Amino acid sequence: MFIERRKAVRIVPAMNMDKWIALVRDRMEELGLTQEQLAERVGVSQGSVGHWVNKRRQPKIESMNRTFIELGMPHYNVSLRLRIVGQVGEARGIYDVDDADDDLDLMQYIVCFRYPVLSWDELGAEALAEPVAYEQTDYMAQGKAFWLTVENDAMSAASGRSVPQGMRMLVDPGVEAEPGRLVIARQPGKQAIFRELAEEGGQLYLKALNSSYPALLCEEGCVFLGVVVRVHGAF
Repeated sequence: MFIERRKAVRIVPAMNMDKWIALVRDRMEELGLTQEQLAERVGVSQGSVGHWVNKRRQPKIESMNRTFIELGMPHYNVSLRLRIVGQVGEARGIYDVDDADDDLDLMQYIVCFRYPVLSWDELGAEALAEPVAYEQTDYMAQGKAFWLTVENDAMSAASGRSVPQGMRMLVDPGVEAEPGRLVIARQPGKQAIFRELAEEGGQLYLKALNSSYPALLCEEGCVFLGVVVRVHGAF
């Protein structure tokens, strides 16, 4: 039996392509950039950009990532992954594609985000060198997020909530530090630490999950450098 293979159309979950379009449109508006100006930066025609942002044509993955770079968003990254055809609950959108020679019927584009891996010594530095390492995640940060590695056992507990030494955590400075959150905090004149923010009697404390460490009163001038939003084992 002959089965026709359609290579001029790729079926992808609409929310993924729509997410890329929304990010690009918002950034263009923020920068006051026209389609023609963006096209010149990316090295394509104005018509191509118009097709992309109006959902008439899906760009090559290289063009999608080059667009992010030219818009000053290098921490955003588009990659491919396998999907299951006919997956239950999958929203679909159909777009013409620029790279029609590729047989990608079982693949979809996903927008991911790349954030730098920092050392504890780099926290709060006004001028940082170009990071030598990045990690990718599907988390869309509200601030200038970064990864840190847990350096001691202060947040390691025998039971319940625990973040052992060696784990890598994604820190988002754009998330509000509230009691119950895991935060990176710096007391005046001291190095930053990783603790749980707690409140008792109207006073804020920095509590370790390891009971052998004492709770610390949040002193006047205590600064929260970000909230921990993801944790995984370091590679």
